[in-house]
This record gives sequence, structure tokens and C-alpha cells, in this order.
Amino acid sequence: MMKMEKDLIRLLKAEEIECRISVINEKGLSLLLYKDARVDQKILDETFGAFGWKRSHQCIDGNLYCTVEILDKESGQWVAKQDVGTTGYAEKEKSQASDSFKRACFNWGIGRELYTAPFIWISADRVAIQMKEGLNKEKRYYCNDHFSVSSIQYNEDREISSLVIVNDKGQSVYAMKPKDDSGTANSGKGKAADADNNRKKAAQKKPQEGSGKPSISKDQMASLQAELDRTGVTMETVQERYKIKEPGNMSEELYGKVMNALKRTKTAEAA
Repeated sequence: MMKMEKDLIRLLKAEEIECRISVINEKGLSLLLYKDARVDQKILDETFGAFGWKRSHQCIDGNLYCTVEILDKESGQWVAKQDVGTTGYAEKEKSQASDSFKRACFNWGIGRELYTAPFIWISADRVAIQMKEGLNKEKRYYCNDHFSVSSIQYNEDREISSLVIVNDKGQSVYAMKPKDDSGTANSGKGKAADADNNRKKAAQKKPQEGSGKPSISKDQMASLQAELDRTGVTMETVQERYKIKEPGNMSEELYGKVMNALKRTKTAEAA
């Protein structure tokens, strides 16, 4: 039986992670961390050998899927994992092929640790945000700054525990501090940490089946808003990252993920 990919696939290095602007407004911008297909190919080659893996693409119901197969040397069998790609704005076929390959590699564990990243919110005083008006005098914000990961650390659970992001001038614009032995950030705010833990426990409770009502309560929405106010992250950023249409209707599981990510995000004044 093939060794668990969790122990087999190494974690991403800082220089292998790229940053993309997700949401931008007059108050600041949020970043998403991602990897490209070249990183996937590199890690597959060094982990399984150039002849130890292969990829193929299949069109199913008009969508392009990628299957990444790994050779299990113990059994001599090929083990496959598959995922579908999304379409970019340019070069549709190439975009779908690359995206489906990256998603299939996520299924093998390559870069899965990026899902544990905190909300990366950078306030407007740290970046050069510009505004221009569209044809309908609609305000549009943009930023020509480029961002990169300067350093990154992980804990024993393969979760991001420390992260520093710099701009193209090498100036630090975001820093996530390592956590102490208790699992909370070294901020000295014991009461805030206790409140976060209580909210996390509440979020982990399973919703009642068949209730037909929104999964989270008014108190949970209030807690979410308090975290947004503390970090400076906007609700639009949360909705964009997690594809949420109505925040009040998110599941308990998704609420827990959102609150856990916010918990790892620095207070706006300290950002």
C-alpha cells in the first residue's frame, strides 16, 4: 500500500508560493496564496521520479478534467486522483488544462497547506492603491504593487504557523507571528484567545438536520462581525474567498473555517 501522501509530499518553500490580489477597495486589499503548475511538476519529479507519475486529460460534460497517476512501486500499480479545472479569461483550453492539473495535485497533497493560510489583509497605508472611474463613473480600485512570500513556517500538523509577505521593494507588508505552546498567537490577550476557543467549539457543533433554518445564530454572526472589525477584513473578502452568497446561511463547518482563519489574522492596528 502506498505511503500516506501526507508524509510523502513535502511542504512548499517560500519561493514556490505566489501572491494574488483577491479583493481591493479604498481601505486596503486582501491576498491569496497559490502555486503554479511548474511547482507541481517539480515536486512530482523529485518525489516520485520523472517516470513515477503521469497525467492525462478527459473532457466530461463539457468540462476538462485532469488525472494524475502515481506509480506504487510496492504493488506495481498506478494510483489515480482526478479533478476538474475552471476557465480563465485568456486561452481557455490552456487555462482549464493547467487549473485541472493543479487541482489534481492538490488532491495528492501538493500545496494543501495553503488552505490553512490566514486572511491576508493589507491596509491602504502599506500599499499604493489607485482609483479610476469607469464609463458609468463607477469607482474601480487597482494596485500595481507585486507581493511575494519572504518566509513561511509550518507546525507539526502541516498548518501555516508563521508568514511574512513583502512588496517588490522588499518591505514587509504583512507578518503572521508564530503561535506559542498553547496554540494561540503571542499577543498577550488571554481573554480574546479564550473567546476564540469558545467560538471555535460552538462552530464545531453539528447543525440539526432538517431544520430548514440558517445554520448560524445571531450570536455567531455578532462574533464574526467582531472578528472582522478587529482584523479589518471586510465581509466581501470573506464572501469572495469562500464563495458565500448569504453569510447568515453558511454552515457550521464553514463558519468554523472562517473564524479559525480570522483568529490567525492580526489586529488591524497591529497589521
